[in-house]
Amino acid sequence: MSSELESLYQQIILDHAKRRVGQGPTDPSSGADSLATGESHQLNPICGDEVTLRVWLEDSRIERVAWQGAGCAISMASASVLTELVSGSTRDEMMEQLDRFRELMRSRGTVEPDEEVLGDAAAFAGVSRFPARVKCAMLAWVALEEAVLAANR
Repeated sequence: MSSELESLYQQIILDHAKRRVGQGPTDPSSGADSLATGESHQLNPICGDEVTLRVWLEDSRIERVAWQGAGCAISMASASVLTELVSGSTRDEMMEQLDRFRELMRSRGTVEPDEEVLGDAAAFAGVSRFPARVKCAMLAWVALEEAVLAANR
């Protein structure tokens, strides 16, 4: 990966860590009553990062994602990027994005990110080279997966 691309990716992560798309109330009453909801709380015991994420679904479409959390720039930026990326997606589209992100995070830098599928989440490609930080990047994604499964019950 070129140093220019790495610099751009770092800027995307920093921007999302500051502006945090989707951060806000996660209580069920802050969404539409007719939508299925699911929530998941995830904690990284190694560093203390945590996120609570709620998803609102109508049929199989993700209508809204909201989260609250505390942690490093990587975990907070990842939650923000995820929210922006999956809002409006179908469950199947979200699962493809999740699978691609998980593959990227497990690659230790050997997989090139597919920006068409991952959008700004491709910015986390460099994080995959640091196993201790992969959990930070994955935290919100694991919460999303569990929240969607809970909403479909």
